[in-house]
Amino acid sequence: MIRTERQALIVWFQHMKNIKQLKRYGHLISVSRKLRYAVIYVDQTDIEEKVTKLERLPFVSKVDQSYKPFIRTTYENKSIQKTKEYEYEMGI
Repeated sequence: MIRTERQALIVWFQHMKNIKQLKRYGHLISVSRKLRYAVIYVDQTDIEEKVTKLERLPFVSKVDQSYKPFIRTTYENKSIQKTKEYEYEMGI
């Protein structure tokens, strides 16, 4: 099974009645009625094309890209200092 790289787009809109049209551009995940935005997942290869098409729509205010795929998620362990390790064992 091939896993496709995806990225989220946050689409700010003006009216709730146009949400059905947003489903054409990607996988609609969630919609905020109060703040009037929607989260859509799109393939990373097609992201520039989808952003330009979404920005052309009359009911869309702006489109933001998520930076989650570009954030490093592998963390390094910090070595515990010997004095702190001793204090933890003593209960201080």
